[in-house]
Amino acid sequence: MSESATYVYAVTRGLDPAGLAAVRGVEGAAVHLVPDGDLAAVVSTVPLAEYDEEALKAKLERLDWLEEVARAHHGVVDAVTARGTALPFRLATVYRGDDRVAEVLREGRARFAEMLDLLTGRVEIGVKVYVDPAEVSAASAPAAAEPSGSPGKDYLKRRKEQRRSRDDAWERAAELGRRVDAGLVPYAVDVRHHRPQNPQLSGARGENVLNAAYLVDAGDTQAFAARARKMDGAVPGTRIELTGPWAPYSFALTEKPDG
Repeated sequence: MSESATYVYAVTRGLDPAGLAAVRGVEGAAVHLVPDGDLAAVVSTVPLAEYDEEALKAKLERLDWLEEVARAHHGVVDAVTARGTALPFRLATVYRGDDRVAEVLREGRARFAEMLDLLTGRVEIGVKVYVDPAEVSAASAPAAAEPSGSPGKDYLKRRKEQRRSRDDAWERAAELGRRVDAGLVPYAVDVRHHRPQNPQLSGARGENVLNAAYLVDAGDTQAFAARARKMDGAVPGTRIELTGPWAPYSFALTEKPDG
């Protein structure tokens, strides 16, 4: 019989295992709980040969595998979130068996409890601010200057004004991103600032100048969204995009708990 490993999706508290009986995770594997006191890890049993360090290193280079595992991973976390509070683990967190997972729960009990307290009753909302440089530049472009009579001087002057207009446009867009963030922080419990997304990869229109995730009390999501919408369009050529509410993926464990 081949050896097995344990894939961990999240840590939760007070969850009835019967609620996960029909949930399937990576590779279509059944999902079960590894309990330790009032805490429990949400896990699946997977073949060790396919999920050991060497195998995972190779698989993580495959985009198709990553997409499939990410869908399964997030599907399990969402199922847990629908029934309670989930502290998501990073993708492809694997241990050598349920006993080791139980040890991790015991060793990290204080940290897990603190993070679950933070996430209970709260959701994640994503906020992105995009700018169309051409539209912003056009809206802020100065009136054409009178010709000086020297084509060379006029050309250099136009180039200088175009650069200044472009720089001003970016500064106005960046300032809007800072203003949006400052306006939303009071409505949130915590915030994570991510790197701006590459438009060639995301397919979104315009340049991303703010990419943030906010942890918000579930009862405050409408007020949070209303505040964001009020600031939308404050600068011509910019827009604010809201996503969620989601399970708090941005506030998940970013490192394996045992290092």
